[in-house]
Amino acid sequence: MERLSGVLMHISSLPNQYGIGSFGQAAYDFVDFLKETKQSYWQILPLTTTSYGDSPYQSFSAFAGNTYFIDLDQLLAEGLLVPEDLAGIDFGRKPDDVDYGLIFQSRQAILQKAVDRFLGQARPADYETFIQEKAEWLEPFAEYMAIKESFGLASWMEWDQDIQTRQPQALDRYRQELAAQMDYHRVTQYWFFKQWQALKGYANQNHIQIIGDMPIYVAADSVEMWATPEYFKTDAQGRPTVVAGTPPDDFSADGQYWGNPIYDWDYMKANGYQWWVKRIQASFELYDRVRIDHFRGFESYWEVPFGSPSSAHGYWVKGPGYDLFRVLKEKLGDLDIIAEDLGFMTPEVHAMREATGFPSMKILQFGFNGHNDSTDLPHHYFWNTAVYVGTHDNETAMGWWNDTASQAQKDQLVTYLHKLPNETPAQALNRGLAQSVSRLAVYTMQDLLSLGNEARMNEPSTIGKNWKWRMTPDQLNQSVTDFLKNTTEVYFRSNPKLTEKE
Repeated sequence: MERLSGVLMHISSLPNQYGIGSFGQAAYDFVDFLKETKQSYWQILPLTTTSYGDSPYQSFSAFAGNTYFIDLDQLLAEGLLVPEDLAGIDFGRKPDDVDYGLIFQSRQAILQKAVDRFLGQARPADYETFIQEKAEWLEPFAEYMAIKESFGLASWMEWDQDIQTRQPQALDRYRQELAAQMDYHRVTQYWFFKQWQALKGYANQNHIQIIGDMPIYVAADSVEMWATPEYFKTDAQGRPTVVAGTPPDDFSADGQYWGNPIYDWDYMKANGYQWWVKRIQASFELYDRVRIDHFRGFESYWEVPFGSPSSAHGYWVKGPGYDLFRVLKEKLGDLDIIAEDLGFMTPEVHAMREATGFPSMKILQFGFNGHNDSTDLPHHYFWNTAVYVGTHDNETAMGWWNDTASQAQKDQLVTYLHKLPNETPAQALNRGLAQSVSRLAVYTMQDLLSLGNEARMNEPSTIGKNWKWRMTPDQLNQSVTDFLKNTTEVYFRSNPKLTEKE
């Protein structure tokens, strides 16, 4: 039976001199590292735009790409930038940290210079093809971002009433007045997709597949809410009446108030889930496999009245269940999806996931409570699972060990995993993943590097310190490569397409 593995490493965490990872040379080098260590997958976080809080799970569009990832060196090589355009720009002083404030201030001005040069010459045929093929989402996105910028980046809910409600005369006026700004967003999206497809093509040629990540919800400050409010539970002005969150639990007495608008599932069902068909189809144009975040929300979701003081005021509401995935299969065929089925699970959620056939997720870090058995320990795993030490929302393995784990939890880990004297706790946990019966083991890069919580990607319900970690060039050394390759070979997870001769 299939036994494969991969590494979770977001694009933003790749090293370079421009303050945030990109689709540049470091990304191609990372593919080479995955190939050398016999991996099958590179897993990333969402490639969509980031907004307030810098989270890739709160995007202005469910379809548009994050232009921070456009590689500036490629634009230099194409003559769309010149060295003087980058001279003296502060991209951040810490190579292991993304300074989103600096990136926000500098990136658009740099790209604008490249866009001006691009538009000042003959446009390539593939650009015209791109804007025609992507017009259904690209044109509303270009409108939304150009208008948003004209209102000082305010959400559409703070715009003038006529353009809030997309009155035809207002739309025509803004399209004329903001034509140049709309061109900026068309061109930069063209570069994003062109560079990404080239990188993905390189990965696929080297037998590495991409696992992408798709948030279940869109943001309230998004083109979808502005242009297609009929897909959501809204009032007469198109504003959300209810929003998403999570119920109170052992970690939070108030739950988590996400604030994302809730889908009008009755409306979506009535029109054959067309928007979801298009979204899933677009995701598989970007990725080879797709992890759907908060998968349990399709069975039932926590709905909070808009404006409530906390998520504790919410309640459970039934979602579309398997019916959505039945339609997706009818329209798109078998889908290579990983279900993020973590959190409060019920028999109904398990039944929905089993009906889809999608792999479940397991988190090894959760298994060590110091005393009792746990379904998150590997002896309870089954083949159709994707296993992780932790996700982007968890502490790193070393951070958990150093900052949180009790002595009883540490003792349990040492005994259960037979931790060797020369192993870090992170290495022992990674070895535990590799040993498991699960079809897919995914190692986070931070745990392969045995980094502490300074490298943690996200701490839920906090803002201003997340999504920042970057790997420095010296960290990916030969000992890390040897550990991953050896672990992969010993536990028979080597990519079958990567033979010794290659």
